[in-house]
Amino acid sequence: MPVRLKLRDIAFFERPVRFARPFRFGAITIHATPQLFVGVEIEVEGKGVAIGASAELLVPKWFDKRPELSPVQTVDGLRRSLAIARDLYLAQTGFDTAFGLHAACIGAQVVACTQENIPPLAAGYGPAEIDKAILDALLRAADTNFFDGMAGNVAGIDARLSSDLQDSDIAQFLAKRTPLPRVAVRHTVGLDDIVEGEGGVADARENAGARYFKLKLSGDPMADAARLARIGKELDTLGHDYKVTLDANEQYADLAALRALIDRLDRDVALRSISSRLLYVEQPMLRDITRQSPLGSLAARGFIIDEADDSYDAFPAARALGYRGISSKSCKGLYKSVVNATRAAKWSVGGETFFVTGEDLTCQAGLAVQQDLALGALIGVTHAERNGHHYVDGFGEAPAAEAQAFAKAHPDLYADSGQGVRLSIHDGDLLTGSLTATGFATSVHPDWSALRPLEQPKSRQEQLA
Repeated sequence: MPVRLKLRDIAFFERPVRFARPFRFGAITIHATPQLFVGVEIEVEGKGVAIGASAELLVPKWFDKRPELSPVQTVDGLRRSLAIARDLYLAQTGFDTAFGLHAACIGAQVVACTQENIPPLAAGYGPAEIDKAILDALLRAADTNFFDGMAGNVAGIDARLSSDLQDSDIAQFLAKRTPLPRVAVRHTVGLDDIVEGEGGVADARENAGARYFKLKLSGDPMADAARLARIGKELDTLGHDYKVTLDANEQYADLAALRALIDRLDRDVALRSISSRLLYVEQPMLRDITRQSPLGSLAARGFIIDEADDSYDAFPAARALGYRGISSKSCKGLYKSVVNATRAAKWSVGGETFFVTGEDLTCQAGLAVQQDLALGALIGVTHAERNGHHYVDGFGEAPAAEAQAFAKAHPDLYADSGQGVRLSIHDGDLLTGSLTATGFATSVHPDWSALRPLEQPKSRQEQLA
């Protein structure tokens, strides 16, 4: 049953994260970026006060890829999204469900961000991170875990933001969920990652025994085809079968360029290893071009949207254009993931197949990876992109005691091999057993004293300086 709450406080913190190797996707290469931490205090009707937390990287040039903006400016847009959302959420002073609070604020959030030239995808970041922390506190107050709480719809998710669904569709979908005990890791191959030899895509020390691979595309059909042929040749040496997905991060200019790549995949013998194992292609074109470009015959290959998923209406609109799937990312909103998974299940009853995938904007070890993993395990994501363990060294800048606390509380997810606590991957899979802890998939909160307050967005003059 839904439980009502009201907010008492929201606090934002951050911690620097240095990458162990450059991560190049789309038009940017990331070497470091801050990680956001959210702490909330809520009062739960009849149950007292509770504290909740969430975390996520502040990733530049993904939520907002406009070329005229610097990476710093796009991160500042996320900081403003958080600040605007905080004011809107705290302005709601009465008791409401967790989803009711989200629904009361999300429209005003998009409007307010638009007035500050922040696009809808970045506008959604603030509510997404606050919502996760609120849910963590709510589950703790209700003395239940994420999977049981969501099965009972403790957050009160309904169809008020998705007119194509009924309240009962969502409630029934949640009630029938059985969390996956294992979720396979989909190993990312960034555009600067090594392909051949030691440290390459087939090196088990790098890919952690993965059976799924996510290959980044540059937007140049010829260059992408040549690189995919090299990757396929390496992956064929793994000694076991594998599947791949492709992600262009909006780099393909139009349908003609996309068709050139798909034609190569369909006809080039050198690409047969990749083509025969390809599950879907993710967000090939700019989000604005996507909305104006029906896929037509290309739809037979299977496409999903990711960056174009900036509203509750995005999946139905993409479906009309020929897209079959949509990504789940906790940084885009856990409630939207649940709604879209409900849609995919409902639309697939008629014989067609629609799906939700697990994509990862480098969720770091600790809160971020655990909450995103739990969300995927709930809605049926059998394999999920996982970047944090590959591009960042364990818990990064977190204090050793904090990392050890997470490892002790979640021994199926972390291990210390003598060089620090790192994500523990079992035959290519992550285990979800310890995510049944009371709260949102975590028994542990970060060491708040080791975090610094979230920086204020820089002025244009400061950025130029």
